[in-house]
Amino acid sequence: MTEAIELGLPARAFDRQDDGDDLGFYAPPRLVTHIDEAAVGALTSLYRDAIPAGGRVLDLMSSWVSHLPDGVAYGEVVGHGMNAEELAANPRLDRWFVQDLNDVPELSEEDARYDAVLICVGVQYLQHPLAVLREVRRVLKPGGRVIISFSNRCFPTKAVAVWRALDTQGHASLVRLYLETAGFRGVTASLLADGRLGDPLVAITGRS
Repeated sequence: MTEAIELGLPARAFDRQDDGDDLGFYAPPRLVTHIDEAAVGALTSLYRDAIPAGGRVLDLMSSWVSHLPDGVAYGEVVGHGMNAEELAANPRLDRWFVQDLNDVPELSEEDARYDAVLICVGVQYLQHPLAVLREVRRVLKPGGRVIISFSNRCFPTKAVAVWRALDTQGHASLVRLYLETAGFRGVTASLLADGRLGDPLVAITGRS
């Protein structure tokens, strides 16, 4: 059974306009933030409240910044992304790795290692969201939290078809569907920034 069928979506829901090599597309480093200052502040505030100090954090689809709050020490912060230069420039990461999750959706991390897994403005690119989120659930400790955030910004040619067809409310419903189908519980949606002064930002959270 394909993921599209399992989710009740059209057969070509995870097609993209640009199906070329992702590692090649992301090879030029982009040392910019992909959400505006107000959205960053709202996300950092959520992280401060939701992630326990001293906990282990996996920042999936990361870059040169993780938006974690200053002054909070974590037991370990591990980053994943598509560009080694960006990840090497991220001062919050204790270690990092490059991997194309659309090619290899499995994670090499051990079971029940992390207190929190973050996916910031990257979920729209996943062609195997259930496989990735089931791996996220596996590597989370019992009761650990996944936090998926997104805005209205993206690289449209790399976003999957179902994402491009929906508005912000539809994106929230889609991510909720991903998480609930992948086995997460207590899934909730929060509008962190409403977009009147900049980027809208939505966070969907769930527990393993």
